[in-house]
Formats: sequence, C-alpha cells, structure tokens
Amino acid sequence: MMNTPDLLVFSDLDGTLLGHDDYSWAPARPALDALRARGCGVILASSKTAAEIAPLRAEMGLSDWPAIVENGSGLLPPGDAVTETGDSPYTDLRARLAALPQGFRGFGDMDAAEVAKATGLPEPAAALARQRRFSEPGVWTGTDAGLERFLTAAEAAGLSARRGGRFLTFSFGGTKAGRMDEIIDTYRPRHTIALGDAPNDTEMLERADFGVIIRNDAAPPLPELPGEAGGRIRRTAEEGPTGWCHAVLALMQKLGLEYSHN
Repeated sequence: MMNTPDLLVFSDLDGTLLGHDDYSWAPARPALDALRARGCGVILASSKTAAEIAPLRAEMGLSDWPAIVENGSGLLPPGDAVTETGDSPYTDLRARLAALPQGFRGFGDMDAAEVAKATGLPEPAAALARQRRFSEPGVWTGTDAGLERFLTAAEAAGLSARRGGRFLTFSFGGTKAGRMDEIIDTYRPRHTIALGDAPNDTEMLERADFGVIIRNDAAPPLPELPGEAGGRIRRTAEEGPTGWCHAVLALMQKLGLEYSHN
C-alpha cells in the first residue's frame, strides 16, 4: 500500500526551480534535501518533453515521483528513464494537423537546427524538445484571418490550442492543474504546495494548499491572485531557485515538517 506523504510540492521549472539565466537548480538543494529526508515528493511540471525532464529529474534525485510534461498534456511516470511504452497520441495529433488548412509549421516539420533557432536552445536540447508524445508546438506562417479559420478547423478536429509567447501549441487537452489533481488523487498527500512564475502556472498555484509566486525580473509580474491577502499565496523576495528554497523551507516550518539532522 502506498504511503501517504506529508507534502507534495508541484513546481514549474524555467524561472522557478531553474535559474532564468543559468538554468541551475543548485541554490534549491537545501530544500530538496529537506523534502527528501521527510519523504515528501516534488512533482516537476513544465512545458518540456519527457525526454528533457527525465535526465533533469534523475539529476535532482526525484525519479521516484511522476512529472507533468508538455504543459499538462501528458505525464511521465516514476522511473529512471523515458520508455516508449503505452499509447502516444502524437502520431494521431500530427495526422489531424496535416489534414487542416496549410499555414502551421510544427516542431515535427522542423529539424533540430530549425527548432534550436526558433527556441534559442542549443541543438542537443532542441533535439530533445522534438521528442514529443502529447503536444505539437509550432508557428503560424499565414495571415491573421487564415489563423482564425485554422483554429476553428482544429477545434472541429478535436484539438485544443494554446497560444504562448512564441508558439502555438496543439494537444488533445490537459493542463498542469488537471494533472495535479490526478497525482493528488493517487498519492493523497496531507498538504500541497505549488510554485511558479508565469500565467500558465496560475491554476496550479490556486489549486494547492499554498501557492508561491517566484519572482522573475525578466517577465512582467503576475497580478495579485485570490488568497494573497490572507497569505495562502505568497511571493518570494528572491528570484528562481533561491526564492524557491527559502519559500519551501519556510512553509515546511509552518506545517511542522522541518527536518533536523541532530
């Protein structure tokens, strides 16, 4: 029978648990160590693919826990490696996109060099970003009117569209908050914390017992969220993994979960 953890922490990656400029999680190590010592779980939740998240999750020592991938359109189960077992909707997704009016160019239509240029990622990282199983980001190359027709046709084909800063992403649905609910139903934690820095983290922050908005000076700040006045949702004074670490340790102390080596 699965043990009920005292706490599950759901965390965005870029700009939250990973530094905005150096992509390092090292400043968060004290909090990660404290969580591990108490048997608490950390669920990574990101737009990244399973192929991108799996090695990072292993490096952090979090492979005993699932991860939310491709912005909630899929889950990466616990384990040390990405396996291709189980159904992947990606082939069906690509086929449905190909049947729509022309104008959308997805990652599956690009090679690693093109994805690297579009994303700013190094080419090896771009190759991992192309290993998709649940969603297809890309760019629209046609007119605004053509885009509206395309989106209408995509909806009729059963596809869900999400517009981000640079990319238009299609999937069969699913959100970070929805996957969070599935994981909570599975593990039944006593407490939950969610941390993020961007608008697509808002639902996750509001769904947790405690939400933490991580300061990110490279992006516009999130507007005040319900629950901030009462302290259920907090903001960090420090950016990225440093703010993440201090916020998690403070909440562990508030919940009576601090860990002593003595």
